[in-house]
Order: sequence, then structure tokens, then C-alpha cells
Amino acid sequence: MHEMSIAMNIVEIAESVARQNNARHINLIQVELGTTSGIVPEALEFCFESACKNTLAENARLELLLSKAEVTCPVCSKTQVLTRQVDLCENCGELLVARQQQELRVVSINVD
Repeated sequence: MHEMSIAMNIVEIAESVARQNNARHINLIQVELGTTSGIVPEALEFCFESACKNTLAENARLELLLSKAEVTCPVCSKTQVLTRQVDLCENCGELLVARQQQELRVVSINVD
């Protein structure tokens, strides 16, 4: 389950920023997650609690902001939202590949 290493990286990033700002505790971490990233949101949320143990983020809340990948078909010009990295155009059947919104990034950290 690669979500555990991702959760640990999120906590490391948040702790680094919190320490730079002399924070004592992390309350909330907002993370933007692309719907075609291959990361299972529920698994990431499950792993996040364990990754926070004995850190500045212990008892912090993880808020996932899901971003959708919109693709315009090169054949029929229909725009659609992909939920997988590769899919077929619902209009003409052309192969579509998501080239954006595949990322995961820490957007905001609330500390005290």
C-alpha cells in the first residue's frame, strides 16, 4: 500500500513547515489530490492517522480536495472528465489520456 508512504511524506512536509514557523501543533492539512493520481482517498485517510502518531500532526485532520482531469477528445472535440488516467471518449470511443490533475500536493497547513 503506497498510501502509507505518501501519508508519511505529507506529515513530513507539514512538520517541516510548522517547525520553520515555530508552531507547536498541526491542526489541519489540506491536500489537493487528482482523481487520476492512482491514490485511493480512503486508503490515504486511513494511513494518515498512523503517520501522524508522535509528530506535531498528532490528532490533525486531513482534508482532501479532489481535482478532476478534464480532457478534450482530439477526434470529436467533446470535453469530458476522466476518473482514470486512461479512458475512452464516451462520444466516439477514441483513447483519451489524462495529462493534468494527476498530482498530489499539500495546499494548506493550519498550525498553532
